[in-house]
Amino acid sequence: MKRAQQEGESASDLIDQKIEDLGDWRGETLAKVRALIQAADPEVVEEWKWGTPVWSHDGILCTGETYKTAVKLTFAKGASLADPAGLFTSSLEGNVRRAVDILEGQKIAATAFKALIRAAVAHNVGAKKKPAAKKKPAAKKKPAAR
Repeated sequence: MKRAQQEGESASDLIDQKIEDLGDWRGETLAKVRALIQAADPEVVEEWKWGTPVWSHDGILCTGETYKTAVKLTFAKGASLADPAGLFTSSLEGNVRRAVDILEGQKIAATAFKALIRAAVAHNVGAKKKPAAKKKPAAKKKPAAR
């Protein structure tokens, strides 16, 4: 069940509660990826949006959804990231997002996953530093002939 964030309740508290409420391999897996995300980016910000954990650094890095058969980490700008280890397993046809589905009993490639998180951070930080494209001045309209 999706829970709304209550006033005074931190996103980290909600994520803790989600992990506890799951009480199975999905909670354990979510806790592991959370620790990997925090290890890869000590400045990561935990948020709670759309009833799910979200990790951000100068924009969303990924969300942590849980389903019956998978823990899905959807990278907001995954299509722009190199994935040499082939971690992305779904949303591969999209132009923006990519996701890593972790199934019960599946090992997490910690080094590759942390590298993917760092790549997502670098992408967000780089995108933020780029100056906005300057708009070309609008062409002046010629007065209508009389």
